[in-house]
Amino acid sequence: MKDKIQLTDTQLARYEDLNDGYRCMYTNPEQARPKIIIHAPEEKTHSWETCYANPHLMLERELAVLKQHIDLEDDRVLSVRVQFGTAQIAAAFGCELAFPTDSLPAAKNHVLKNAKDVDTLAIPALEAGLYAKLVEYTEVFKQHLPEGVHIQHPDIQGPFNSAHLIRGNDILLDFYDDPESVGKLLDKVTDYMIKLVPWLKTMISDDPDWFFDWGSLWRGMARMCNCSVHMISPAFYREYVMPSDIRLMKAIGGGRMHYCGTYGEVINDYFQVPSINGLDYDAKHHDLWELCDKAPSHLVLFHWIMDRENDTSLERLLRGDWPGKQNIVVKVSVDSMEEGRVILAGLRKAGKATV
Repeated sequence: MKDKIQLTDTQLARYEDLNDGYRCMYTNPEQARPKIIIHAPEEKTHSWETCYANPHLMLERELAVLKQHIDLEDDRVLSVRVQFGTAQIAAAFGCELAFPTDSLPAAKNHVLKNAKDVDTLAIPALEAGLYAKLVEYTEVFKQHLPEGVHIQHPDIQGPFNSAHLIRGNDILLDFYDDPESVGKLLDKVTDYMIKLVPWLKTMISDDPDWFFDWGSLWRGMARMCNCSVHMISPAFYREYVMPSDIRLMKAIGGGRMHYCGTYGEVINDYFQVPSINGLDYDAKHHDLWELCDKAPSHLVLFHWIMDRENDTSLERLLRGDWPGKQNIVVKVSVDSMEEGRVILAGLRKAGKATV
């Protein structure tokens, strides 16, 4: 497996410089340079079913993705991840798993049938659910990593995302009918995550200050997802969910936020969470230039352009209309490697004109 990717000394030096460039986005944001990642269709290697059953095949699939970026020479860092899906914490709390065709595991049921049952809900052991298997797969990855390739942290979701999976959609009614139980559930999930995240991090890295995720290098220890916040009001987020986000981020030493919702008001609240050093979002729904004006200077924005028919931001960037904020990552989904090369060259040429 180590021979799947063999980097020259020049390539290894380039990736070390790239990692330093990502660190500069936090340590010296005024002098940072935007990063550009091209997302081309993945080479088909192994189905997720076979990857879930064999860590060597999962690593092979992950390395195949990296080969495209090495060939393109875009700004994706060399990192791979043990891919067990979004329900890992829910599974630790006892939720059963479903295995869709050629897809990652998902929560099949909701273990908390009644809001009041949260009082008897036990906080799991660290190796509960999928986590014993994750330890096994991580060890295989570490034994077979090619030189210069790092391991990304596992998908941990966030307190509310996992609470939503544990309780199901009834949690949306609980905000009205039993908000105290919502708070108790969020507290238990957060307590577990505060123990879990450092344990997961020490498996893959001895550096507590930086972590690899989504092809970038980030300050802190983990990425927290807040997809389910799209289903509640910003007021409910501030009152019920935000305290858990703040407590988790403070305890683990910071990280970044993921938000795939459509309304932007709650992003203003994310910017108020201490220890949040980055935010990624769907570029179709949120304006890069507006967010650059509002985001703290140290916070890195990850702007993923997925739907170019309904998103004009790529056109603006190619014209040389770049925001003043330099510590941003622009990711563009393309239909082919050939198209990716053209867009990458165009963005690099246009971006240089702004500095």
